[in-house]
Amino acid sequence: MPHRPHVLIMQSPLGALSPLLESAYNVHRLWEHPPVEAQNLIQAAVVLGEAPLDTAVIERLPNLKLLACFTSGYDGIDLDWCAARGLPVTHAPAVNHEDVADHAVGLILASVRRIVDGDRTLKSGRWTADERLMTPSMKGKRVGIVGLGLIGEAVAKRVAVMGCSVAWWGPRTKESPWPRAASLKDLARDCDVLVVACRADETNRGLISAEVIEALGPSGLLVNVARGSLVDEEALIAALKTGRLGQAALDVFETEPTDAARWAVVPNVVLTPHTAGATSEAVQGMLILLMRNLAAAVAGEPLITPVVR
Repeated sequence: MPHRPHVLIMQSPLGALSPLLESAYNVHRLWEHPPVEAQNLIQAAVVLGEAPLDTAVIERLPNLKLLACFTSGYDGIDLDWCAARGLPVTHAPAVNHEDVADHAVGLILASVRRIVDGDRTLKSGRWTADERLMTPSMKGKRVGIVGLGLIGEAVAKRVAVMGCSVAWWGPRTKESPWPRAASLKDLARDCDVLVVACRADETNRGLISAEVIEALGPSGLLVNVARGSLVDEEALIAALKTGRLGQAALDVFETEPTDAARWAVVPNVVLTPHTAGATSEAVQGMLILLMRNLAAAVAGEPLITPVVR
């Protein structure tokens, strides 16, 4: 029987991958016990890209050939640290950006058209023939997008079809059918809806600061489908409670899972538990790329989707 390569799954949310990987690999699960007996055999580690990497564990795996992020994002990975050790990193790009964009539009509609409020009104028996929930129209809304990558472009295309005007901001210029704002603060000041869709790293932590939130203002809506670290969450909550920000719709949070009590008395929010990109089709695409990258690493062949800096 041919030797089965050894693979380590680093985080328990990826535990569902175990039976799939076990068809080709000896699988170790870090949360069950440290793989002391197999540390010299493990050739690949599978990680969530947004989770902080346990470098102490990685340093005890002398024959590790690959750090494979199951997700598209890899902001929890210190790429410099990996590069210094000659450890390649792969991820799953261009798999779920359309799904994330769909979710962003869903959050926008749920907030602007008060869909969640309507659901609660009906279910609580407060819907009467004499009252009707009135909301603004989406047509003519000014949507600002932070980060015009695959997700940002997909959001822009969707809201443009809905009759919205689109502008964007990012640290670098690029060819685009939509205008780039002079600054993030200018973008926030001049839009009704600000969608955060940029990549996160240590350089842009808290990018959506109290100043940006103030610029968006009491009639503005902040939507975040990127990473919780991009938003100053304390400033966001304070602005919502005082009415200095109109609404927020969030799929990602500073700490995940976020504490429900933290949001219990925060008004004008729509919250989802980091599910924007979690469709069955996207997960299948991520799995296919993961399996192909693992196979390539073990065989000593070129990786399929390496992280390119």
